[in-house]
Amino acid sequence: MRTRTGGRASARLLLAAAMLLLSGACTGTSSLSGPESSSAGGAQRQVEGAKEGEARRLTYWAELNGNAGSIVPTFQQVPFFQEWQRQTGVELTFIQPPANQARESLNVLLASGDLPDMIEFEWDTFPGGPDKAIADGYILRLNEVIEKHAPNLRKYLSEHPEIDKQVKTGSGSYYVFPFIRGDDRLLTFQGPIVRKDWLDELGLPIPETIGQWHETLKAFKERKGAAAPLTFLGVPHPLFGLEGGAFIGAFGVKNGFYLEEGRVKFGPLEPGYKEFLSLFRQWYDEGLIDRNIATVDTKTMDANVISGRSGASIWNAGAGIGTWQPFMQAKDPKARLAAAPYPVLNKGERPKFGQRSFDYVGTGGVAISANSPNVEEAVRMLDYGYGEEGHLLFNFGIEGQSYEMIDGYPTYTKLILDNPDKLAPSQALAMYTRASYFGAFVQDGRYIEQYYLLPEQRQAMDIWSDTDAAKHRMPRVSLSEKENAELSAIMQDVETLVDEVSLKIILGVEPLSSFDDCVAELRTLGIGRAIEIQEKALAVALKG
Repeated sequence: MRTRTGGRASARLLLAAAMLLLSGACTGTSSLSGPESSSAGGAQRQVEGAKEGEARRLTYWAELNGNAGSIVPTFQQVPFFQEWQRQTGVELTFIQPPANQARESLNVLLASGDLPDMIEFEWDTFPGGPDKAIADGYILRLNEVIEKHAPNLRKYLSEHPEIDKQVKTGSGSYYVFPFIRGDDRLLTFQGPIVRKDWLDELGLPIPETIGQWHETLKAFKERKGAAAPLTFLGVPHPLFGLEGGAFIGAFGVKNGFYLEEGRVKFGPLEPGYKEFLSLFRQWYDEGLIDRNIATVDTKTMDANVISGRSGASIWNAGAGIGTWQPFMQAKDPKARLAAAPYPVLNKGERPKFGQRSFDYVGTGGVAISANSPNVEEAVRMLDYGYGEEGHLLFNFGIEGQSYEMIDGYPTYTKLILDNPDKLAPSQALAMYTRASYFGAFVQDGRYIEQYYLLPEQRQAMDIWSDTDAAKHRMPRVSLSEKENAELSAIMQDVETLVDEVSLKIILGVEPLSSFDDCVAELRTLGIGRAIEIQEKALAVALKG
């Protein structure tokens, strides 16, 4: 994934979004998140520190996961969140932003000064970084409260010093209860996906090169009637679905920072990025890419692939292959998906880039607001996910419902793997666990051993992992508050410009040659200084 440093929208778009939210969306949010208590019955195991028989009520801000949101509209209807409240004895009032509007909604929330106890967000992307969010009085520096009230997280970090370094800022501050991938098998989960049954029918191989992809997408359009042969996410910003390196990586670059022989590079400055834009401009003109490239969200992408409107995508083994194929086969038993390698220019080349995560990526962590009157209770609740019982709940759900313990192995039941209500495993998991997305816990590799039921999913992991991504990805680096603020200011303008110009060129609104002017403007905006900041931080990280 790209190193993210700030909001991607331009200032005027953020202002427009904020005005819309102030005029209407905030009212809608409050209607979703008014005082609610858990409907789960039975005896409650109180968070240590709560009085017997007394349920704490805290507020929690987060965006509802798409898979869960496709089944129910609010957090309080999700069995996992009901059970989390029951097991901890804490009642939660959820504040839920509209889908795909989390960043804009958070801007409005922060401006209001009326913050909830807990906020789940990509705090690494806060302008100026987490240290700035702490200094501005939005979120709490957690070092002292973790030491006093979070024995589970404290124990885990002491046993994993490399991860401990990752979850702190350059100044040494803890700022969230982090989401941590606890197994190397969890680091790669996304890549190109194609309709294998269509390829077989058309006598085509699984595409590997850009040329083969062009032939495949043309055949899908002309011979299978696919209106959007290739579909991928276009929100929260253009080309978001390609951040792992699909298609762009074939030209030796990616849209963001990466390493090349030990030096930091920024892809859009390199000639290969312009070559990529030329390719996608051609493909868009030929009708091989979804015409709604800038607005495709997960629901649209799901509908495109399941309906046969699209025959190829870039998405996850679980939420993609594992969700789409069962629905497709319910209508057409012959339908089949397959993973394709990350595209290259020439046959036999090894992909330079591909999706590969870190143990900690700064996503899905939960911060505590600086003015919360319930700090100790919030800390204890969030720490629960790192203990033995919480680990099982977050990864496997409710014993006796979503899993059974068989010979010491937490084994998913049919409720997850063969759901009686015909939910896909990805949907059932999102309802009863947080294993397939984010939160304040350590993700367990045993989840993936069971989640990937289909052979196509297991094959995907091998195929998508066969890249040189680990050699070229930027490591997580620590920046001072001043450096983070400077980098954020530069990159907000840089990324907005790259997004806008890239989209205009692909859509044919501007000529390809306009990207030369874009590169010149990137230098004026200070991209050279941004690279310098990154290289300095990289040198420090390598020494440490």
